[in-house]
Amino acid sequence: MQMAYIGLAVAAFLFILSLLAAPSLLRPTPEAARILEVVHSNRPDQRRVGGKEQVHEGILAAAKALRARLGMSENTRLKERLFNAGLREKGFYDIFFAIQCGLPLLFAFAASFIGGENGLFWIFTGLVLGYIAPDFWLTWKANKRKRAIRRSMPDAMDLLVICVDAGLGLDQALLRVGQELELSHKEINEEFTQVHLEQRAGKMRLEAWQALAARTKIDEFAAFVSMLVQSDRFGTPIVRSLSRFSEELRQKRRQHAEEQAAKTKIKIIFPLVLFIFPCIFIVLLAPAILAISHGIGGMTPN
Repeated sequence: MQMAYIGLAVAAFLFILSLLAAPSLLRPTPEAARILEVVHSNRPDQRRVGGKEQVHEGILAAAKALRARLGMSENTRLKERLFNAGLREKGFYDIFFAIQCGLPLLFAFAASFIGGENGLFWIFTGLVLGYIAPDFWLTWKANKRKRAIRRSMPDAMDLLVICVDAGLGLDQALLRVGQELELSHKEINEEFTQVHLEQRAGKMRLEAWQALAARTKIDEFAAFVSMLVQSDRFGTPIVRSLSRFSEELRQKRRQHAEEQAAKTKIKIIFPLVLFIFPCIFIVLLAPAILAISHGIGGMTPN
């Protein structure tokens, strides 16, 4: 019975390891992905698919079949969170679902080696940690991406003002700014490219910007969309509105830096009390305590 349990655990570990390694090892090359995008059509596909693509598609199909067997429909909220984290490639939803199902088994398998009287407790803890770890990672990645976009907003607005003032339209200026910031601010380039693709697909400009604000959940983008709506409604020159909005972003960033600098006076109290003051007391009082102890020891009769 014990050998069967060990064999089942090893098989589960190898299956989970293959699921985790498949997206990076079996991903098609950029050249193959570009060729597939160019030759994509609605006609029946007659091309020969390579072994890597077949295995990759097979793993994704297995994840979809597992989700269907469990009777779980696609979670719209999870898809939105994946988009917020920048994970928009095909199959990320099924990969994340497979990780959520396989990681608890992996953690439980690792916790089973702890043994002892509390073996069941550690196995249960591994299951819980394995289930919530992907959710925490996804939240951390989305927040990290949001902070990166927020930091790049003032630079993007300054470049947008320069491009519009030079004579480019708002859509062309948006695409140009995204290309200029591709290396320094990759996240905002992806968002601007997404807006451009949505407009090429037929979506109105304001709808595309509203979708961007809803996707990133950043107050600056929400304010920018409101500014575009007001400029379009009342006929305000877009250059003047962009210049004023860029100045407000710079001022908000400066105020945020001043706020963080003011908070350091409070934050430094805790390390000061816990680590610095005890060392100072030891340095100042230890010689006096030693001298007093020696003096008391000399006063005692032999």
